[in-house]
Amino acid sequence: MSEQFLGEIKMFAGNFAWNGYAFCNGAIMPLAQNAALFSLLGTSFGGNGTSTFGLPNLQSSIPIGTGNGPGLSPRVIGETGGSASVTLLQSEMPMHPHAMNAGGGRGAITAQAPVPGAAFTASKSGSAYTPYVAGNGAVQLAPTTLLPQGGTQPHNNIMPSLSVSFIIALNGLFPARN
Repeated sequence: MSEQFLGEIKMFAGNFAWNGYAFCNGAIMPLAQNAALFSLLGTSFGGNGTSTFGLPNLQSSIPIGTGNGPGLSPRVIGETGGSASVTLLQSEMPMHPHAMNAGGGRGAITAQAPVPGAAFTASKSGSAYTPYVAGNGAVQLAPTTLLPQGGTQPHNNIMPSLSVSFIIALNGLFPARN
């Protein structure tokens, strides 16, 4: 195997960093002992730039490319974004109706309909109950029949993933610029 490049990041399915590598966990490194690596990374990932600099933090993160493309927002090295959980607000949902109609037919269970003056029956069909109005015409049920649901709690926003370690080369060949 050829020698790695300084600052090269690899994915590794182990629980340790190789000799000459460090975990990409956002560690703050002393600049004096790692001047060549600092010349590549700068303070893009943290540090004060005079005595320290930071390694990339790829813990629970997905690396993406830098730059921009048609219809994409620009991304710069070291930029972070996203969220592990999101609370979906009603204002973020597209407008859509939840009207429920009831139709004619006979059923086994009779109950008072939420529509004033209209009695309805519901028949058991498998494990679901199908409501309908006695008679021939369909009637829209009251808006309170289907109430808003949810508890305004955040939901998990993490796509399916597999954990591996990201490690960065602390020494190696200095990459030549084109």
